[in-house]
Amino acid sequence: QVQLVESGGGSVQAGESLTLVCAASLNPARTYCMAWFRQTPGKEREAVARLYSPRRYTHYADSVKGRFTASQDNTDNTLYLHMNRLQSEDSGIYYCAADPGLCDGTSPDHFNYWGQGTQVTVST
Repeated sequence: QVQLVESGGGSVQAGESLTLVCAASLNPARTYCMAWFRQTPGKEREAVARLYSPRRYTHYADSVKGRFTASQDNTDNTLYLHMNRLQSEDSGIYYCAADPGLCDGTSPDHFNYWGQGTQVTVST
């Protein structure tokens, strides 16, 4: 059974950094597309980063490119999101997601498994 548990959210000032962690329990017989999504009030859940380790594939949303770095520890499947130069627009609930697919979609509908989310608040 797949389980995803996020941690590391908090409140920071604009320009500061924060690292989110997703402890992922995955089926070792399968490969997964892993992703970080962001949910802000009044907006659709947005994929800010997607990773597919078998192809060394990482993709970022334009809004975070150059500031956020996603990585995965393949020894225990822990997923990280290093967020630098945070802006107020980065505030929201961040979710870790997984899907046993080929990482070919950014829609939340492409992902079967979700964590509970962790809140990030960036103040100016």
